[in-house]
Amino acid sequence: MGAMAMHPLTVGFDLDMTLIDSRPGIRAAYDLLARETGTFIDSALAITRLGPPLEEELANWFPEAGIPRAAERYRALYVDHAIVPTPALPGAAEAIGAVQRSGGRAVVVTAKHTPNARLHLDHLGIRPDALVGSLWAEAKAVALREHGAAVYVGDHTGDVRGARAAGALAVAVATGPCDADELLAAGADVVLPDLTAFPGWLAGYAAGEAAASRA
Repeated sequence: MGAMAMHPLTVGFDLDMTLIDSRPGIRAAYDLLARETGTFIDSALAITRLGPPLEEELANWFPEAGIPRAAERYRALYVDHAIVPTPALPGAAEAIGAVQRSGGRAVVVTAKHTPNARLHLDHLGIRPDALVGSLWAEAKAVALREHGAAVYVGDHTGDVRGARAAGALAVAVATGPCDADELLAAGADVVLPDLTAFPGWLAGYAAGEAAASRA
């Protein structure tokens, strides 16, 4: 019996700028890292391009040989300085709850370091059925396929690519660095303004799937 047969609906969600507004915490961690290392980091610029792995952003500020150490220190600083300032985005908990109340499973698949992603979810009381970290763009398809996700919700064109690579419906929210036109151009099947619109969309999607299965 396949994953989809066991779980009638599994929906994947990105984390940063989809479920949480991580900009305040990320900026604080970058500012502390810059202070400690004496390396200039334009944190205001960095938080406008969230989505890709940390190491890709650090490459703009550190020599290649220094990136692993900088990443390790950033992640340590993140624990104490980035969790508390980071709020949930509007509708985040309700979107997860809508999937679970429908009898489905909600899976968070993110590029963020898994332990730090878990801290965010626990702090905000958001409780998905599974969490997979350190995956970006097309690599997210590995976890989405493993969990049998029929839908993946994200804010970045990389999330759209991950959904399409997994054969999942790409639902985008225009709450991150990519606007609705960019998301559609990347191949998003649906673009919502934010997650407050997701429960209504999900109800319609589930009804359509149920009708199709009876036809």
